[in-house]
Amino acid sequence: MNLPNKLTLIRVFLVPVFIVAFVFGSYWAALVIFAAASITDYFDGKIARSRGLVTNFGKIMDPLADKILVYSALCLFIEYNVIGAWTLIIILAREFVIAGMRTVAASEGKVLAAGMSGKIKTVLQMFAVILFMIALACSDTAWIMKTAQIVFMLSLIMTVYSGAEYIIKNKEVFSM
Repeated sequence: MNLPNKLTLIRVFLVPVFIVAFVFGSYWAALVIFAAASITDYFDGKIARSRGLVTNFGKIMDPLADKILVYSALCLFIEYNVIGAWTLIIILAREFVIAGMRTVAASEGKVLAAGMSGKIKTVLQMFAVILFMIALACSDTAWIMKTAQIVFMLSLIMTVYSGAEYIIKNKEVFSM
């Protein structure tokens, strides 16, 4: 297994550690774990592309690892009344539609590539989670929480936009 794929797996394995730290109120530890896992997303892609180590495993697991990490945090935030459940419903609906489209395309031997807007969405989501974690870990951080909410709403807008863009760019999937 190459280094980028190992970094992807590290990201997945850090999710339960992040969850345990968060649930037990160790918000600083959870923040560090989440940030470290998020950074692996940048490096696994950079290393894979620069060294010609792009694999089918990485193409599938890298975005999946991102989703497991971010959506775990969002689920925790719902339970702790940081965000509304409706926001995660929108995010998951987009993911299910795109996953369905990719499955149909794959059954026809086609691969549907992710777009830049989807990558921006992921970065905004990760940044919002980090800001929420800072707000939870600190006291007197109303402005950080407000900033996190704004970034999260921007990520939600980008979620809808990137989903619509993906559907429009790949509309031929609906006639397969």
